[in-house]
Amino acid sequence: MQKDNEPIIEVKNVSKFFGEKTALDHIDLSIRKGEFVTILGPSGCGKTTLLRLIAGFQTASEGEIRIGGKEITQVPPHKRPVNTVFQKYALFPHLNVYDNIAFGLKLKKMPKDVMEKKVKAALKMVGMTDYEYRDVNSLSGGQQQRVAIARAIVNEPEVLLLDEPLAALDLKMRKDMQMELKEMHKRLGITFVYVTHDQEEALTLSDTIVVMSEGKIQQIGTPTDIYNEPVNCFVADFIGESNILNGTMIKDKLVRFCGKEFECVDEGFGENMPVDVVIRPEDFYIFPVSDAAQLVGKVQSCIFKGVHYEMVVLCDDYELTVQDYHGFDAGTEVGLLVKPMDIQIMKKERTCNTFEGKMVGENRVEFLGCEFDCLSENIKGSVAAGDAVEVEVDFEKVNLEDNASADMIEGEVKFILYKGNHYHLTVHSDWDEDVFVDTNDVWDNGDRVGITIPAEAIRVMPAKADGNVN
Repeated sequence: MQKDNEPIIEVKNVSKFFGEKTALDHIDLSIRKGEFVTILGPSGCGKTTLLRLIAGFQTASEGEIRIGGKEITQVPPHKRPVNTVFQKYALFPHLNVYDNIAFGLKLKKMPKDVMEKKVKAALKMVGMTDYEYRDVNSLSGGQQQRVAIARAIVNEPEVLLLDEPLAALDLKMRKDMQMELKEMHKRLGITFVYVTHDQEEALTLSDTIVVMSEGKIQQIGTPTDIYNEPVNCFVADFIGESNILNGTMIKDKLVRFCGKEFECVDEGFGENMPVDVVIRPEDFYIFPVSDAAQLVGKVQSCIFKGVHYEMVVLCDDYELTVQDYHGFDAGTEVGLLVKPMDIQIMKKERTCNTFEGKMVGENRVEFLGCEFDCLSENIKGSVAAGDAVEVEVDFEKVNLEDNASADMIEGEVKFILYKGNHYHLTVHSDWDEDVFVDTNDVWDNGDRVGITIPAEAIRVMPAKADGNVN
């Protein structure tokens, strides 16, 4: 017997490969009975693939999926206790509303009187009473979506899977349907697993949010946790708006960024350690310059957003985004203040590029599929031709070019993070390794670039004893 506190869905070490492409990379996820869980991420992150594996429309390459304690990794979709609602509603155009909803029950050869009772209950649940005999093509998008949901819930599934079900609706209808879905979830009491790329939708609907990127889960938590305590720069940047800045943790509860020291509440990062600092735009206090100001700057732009004003303030060479109910005109000198509890500190995922390489000659090293010159003073320890080595390159020492020449590594810009006074880019090289770049140049996601690394930027050291490179 399934207990309420036990997980109804368990995804254990699941991977999915499409040829050489990894769509899901060792996913572990546990979903409790009755939860509203949203799988959130940008296009291509693997969220829909994960939903389709749970639904049974695709099969995991590795790992195990359990529903209600039963292993169902290879079980076909119609034998799983789930129903799916798609972005494209997949209604039968030749059937009316009643027959669309009753379709699955007819396949089960359910008695007519029982079926009629269930269909009417489902119609009432989605606010479509008296629509039984309407032609589905005469319905609005929102009404068709309600019919698709009724068709799914009439089968009384243990789990309802929803794959971006509101994406095709206009903004007002989408907002209305969000509230209806939330109420429906409360009334039904079944588990909802919802896929979307819309951060606001996820924050509005969910008990739990699963943030994904590049086939991996980045963070799992409540909407409040995800928003207020992001675990890395991707989550901080993807969920809402953020000021993400390089900082130095001087000691517990004291951090330096934008050239100033600030009290904070975080501990355990060590002393004089590089960190990332996150401040939400609404957490800055902005006011005419006074002694209370921690930072002084000039407003570069001020845009009214309906509920608040959004301003960009230049403090020395740092651009900070500030949201406030009171707007200051461009050109106005202002003071900024942020409270200790509103400064979020994150451990840096990396402090430089690190590559596996091999010495191919004196002062010559191979990595990223190419050979590079290096300086003898930047070679640490004893290495000889043929030795495996670890190569380090600082982010700001990597150069990107618009037009790659034949002797350059090529790659594609795939993630851009603005850090107040520069951009931090992730470039996926054609050698299938990521190169991280700090630059003041403006690039777009998807740009093809050439990558050059000067000899003086390359640091070489013997590979770790176990052969692994950090």
